[in-house]
Amino acid sequence: MDGKGRCLDNIFIERLWRSLKYECVYLHAWETGSQAKAGVGRWITFYNHQRPHAAHGGRPPAVVYFNQIETDQQGQRVA
Repeated sequence: MDGKGRCLDNIFIERLWRSLKYECVYLHAWETGSQAKAGVGRWITFYNHQRPHAAHGGRPPAVVYFNQIETDQQGQRVA
């Protein structure tokens, strides 16, 4: 909740699940649970490290996150 009675935080989670279902789960017919777990794990890695995101200017979330950490650490070293 955003404090004003709206559930804006759920939008991001629902979008992630929708992307996972349509880009991964519905495209594969896994035989076992372990195959499904491995397939979803590969998709999550792809989603975080390779798939471009419009919200990040076409960059994957991992690139944005790790660049932010490096920038924060450099700022702490200077201070």
